[in-house]
Amino acid sequence: MSRLVREAKTGWAQAAAPWHVAVWAAAMIVCGCGRAAGPARYALEGSVTYQGQPVPAGRVVFEPDASAGNSGPAAYAEIRAGRYATPRGQGTVGGPHVVRITGMDGRASPESPQGLPLFSEYQTKADLPRRPGTWDFAVPAEHR
Repeated sequence: MSRLVREAKTGWAQAAAPWHVAVWAAAMIVCGCGRAAGPARYALEGSVTYQGQPVPAGRVVFEPDASAGNSGPAAYAEIRAGRYATPRGQGTVGGPHVVRITGMDGRASPESPQGLPLFSEYQTKADLPRRPGTWDFAVPAEHR
């Protein structure tokens, strides 16, 4: 069966659809479309301790420090067994950041899935790397 007859029976759009998809996909690859817009973000991981012990659960929030001239999206990471890692593709923008840490005891209950607070929210500043890296945090023992 000739292509012309096949197109007449199946409809031009159906016969041409795979070709159009291939051209569209190639154009996206060549022009770089489909990449996330915005500033470069870098994976960050590390440890969080309190009174010399790993923090069982909690969260680390990284906010670019505007007072130091940094801007961009905030990032976060969950603390699990004293370790954190930013989610893939959602790391920090690097540079000066205000860092807020909440630490929980890890004893889950219906009211508090991460347990009870170990300390009030701790805030510090850090000049984070502009590349994937590691950054450890030690919440001071006197911080309650």
